[in-house]
Amino acid sequence: MRKLTAAFSILAFCLILTAQEPVVDIDKKIHPNLAEAQRLVVEANHYVELAQKDNRYDMKGHAEKARDLLVQTNRELKAAAEAANAAMRK
Repeated sequence: MRKLTAAFSILAFCLILTAQEPVVDIDKKIHPNLAEAQRLVVEANHYVELAQKDNRYDMKGHAEKARDLLVQTNRELKAAAEAANAAMRK
């Protein structure tokens, strides 16, 4: 029973991680700097994920917190691009 519970916990953890991955969704033709910043956020997230795997996820939650902040950063970059788009339309 413990193995089954552990397996479900790992599966849920993986699904949460997959759902929160940062993506590049800013048009680089319109906002090249913001798109590049997003690309670097995605790359940083990838390297933190590799570090987690290398350390068997034993980083006292700090790497996961960093990844959460990268997701937030990604959202803010997208919001900045959208705000700039709205300002250009005025």
